Amino acid sequence: MGPRRQDDDAMDGRKGSTGRKGDSERKNGAGQEAMDGRAGSVDDRATPGRAEPAVSGSRSPSAEDITHRPAKPSPADSPQPAPDEPSEAPSVVSGPDQRVAAVRRFAAAGRRWRGAQLVGCAALLAVALTGGAIALGAGRAPVTVPAASAAVDPGVLGGGDLDASIAALQAHLRTQPKDSGSWATLGLAYVEQARTKGDPARYPQAERALSRSLALAPDNDQALAGRAALAAARHDFKDALAYADRALRQNPYSERALSSRIDGLVELGRYAEAWKAAETADTRKPGVPVFTRYAYVHELRGDVATARRVLEQALAGATSPGDIAYVAAQLGQLAWNQGDYRTALAYYARALAADDTYLPALEGRARAQAASGDRAAAIKGMETVVSRYPLPGPLVELGELYEARGAAGDQARARRQYALVDAWIALAKANGVNADLDTALAAADHGDKAAALRAARAEWARRHTVHTADALAWALHVNGRDAEALPYARQATATGYRNAAFLYHRGVIELATGDRPAGRASLTAALRLNPGFSPLGAAEARTALEATK
Repeated sequence: MGPRRQDDDAMDGRKGSTGRKGDSERKNGAGQEAMDGRAGSVDDRATPGRAEPAVSGSRSPSAEDITHRPAKPSPADSPQPAPDEPSEAPSVVSGPDQRVAAVRRFAAAGRRWRGAQLVGCAALLAVALTGGAIALGAGRAPVTVPAASAAVDPGVLGGGDLDASIAALQAHLRTQPKDSGSWATLGLAYVEQARTKGDPARYPQAERALSRSLALAPDNDQALAGRAALAAARHDFKDALAYADRALRQNPYSERALSSRIDGLVELGRYAEAWKAAETADTRKPGVPVFTRYAYVHELRGDVATARRVLEQALAGATSPGDIAYVAAQLGQLAWNQGDYRTALAYYARALAADDTYLPALEGRARAQAASGDRAAAIKGMETVVSRYPLPGPLVELGELYEARGAAGDQARARRQYALVDAWIALAKANGVNADLDTALAAADHGDKAAALRAARAEWARRHTVHTADALAWALHVNGRDAEALPYARQATATGYRNAAFLYHRGVIELATGDRPAGRASLTAALRLNPGFSPLGAAEARTALEATK
């Protein structure tokens, strides 16, 4: 329970995530989703879409410089480049867009089949995707909707309106189909659109655009960096690292590739190498995308003070609304992780002042409101988020908020959110996303416990991170295998990373194995660090602690 850095959604909303996501929110953005997720999250931090600036004699202050100075106060598929390729109208949608509606149609159908555990899932998913394709199909006038958030991953298409930029790229490529750079930029923009809209159906489009770029200009660093970002968004971190290394052989100063290399190493649990990669990136290309990753690597080592200082300096130097919203939201997440809700809310307010549609800030504000005791505002805010961004982290958080409130109908409302997690995971898998970590985290508490363990084991076989260690520990616990779970719970907390949910899981597992003093110490540490870390988990931690007196 509680958000992770996802992925959720490569390093998530730096995810994520939230994280996730969890935590995925931080992992997926330029600082974060997806490391998760925020992945997230990852989870779903790649930096797609901007042509690399020329390297000049002028140089931004590096994160290393910052740590040694006083801190300041606080086409659719393709835009008709060739007759053998189909076209679609530009998908200029945001808010509760048609793809969200498609996921919800799938979820509704899936719930009718719960007794058979989503038997016929592929057919239902095809129906959902067909509905979305019809809604977005060529020959239909685009729906008038609010503009997309400007607070996209720093560097994406100059930080402007992402949907409008995609439409402009599509139009350009209709007349200039051999422009390899624009194909690469379009592919990167699709990756970012998938992250900001929670729509994994964009990933196949991104892959086609990036493949076209590489066919026109083999080994061009922009497309290789785009493939790294795409692989990270799909949680294929080995491929992300391989593509980043290929891009850096072509252009050692590629900001996107330098960032994706850090993401890949972090998400594979190769933290010492990630530290060195962050130092290299900071030397070669200091800037917001590198600073946010540099800060996260410090946070993973338990050095919260340096992480905060680097992010504060990055925020002080940010000028565009997108960069301000992005970095301020990261500072809000960092404060929330330490239980400093007042500071978190202040940073989220600053992010939303720069862009009032920035979903990671809206999600973070709702979490901070819930932890501060303002459950009504938290529920209202999280309902807004999931209506536009139906990722596992926010969906689980909203479901748990309903359960914690306990009003008439809230149990049914909570079940609907958890069913939507199943729908999103099916949609993600159909579009090439490895969703095992999302499955393990959600199903352990709100779904099929055996499926959670299978997913956690599969993810651990691929990568050994603090997040996968925690997910496997908790999945083993809910399946009654606490002795096996304990080493993983200890590994999740071994780097110094300060995460109350990890401490809570460890404490519960320690109590279950009979180590009462250690269990009490871990639960006490979790509640001291972040007393509102989860709508349900925090209350359960207090109950477990009280029972040991």
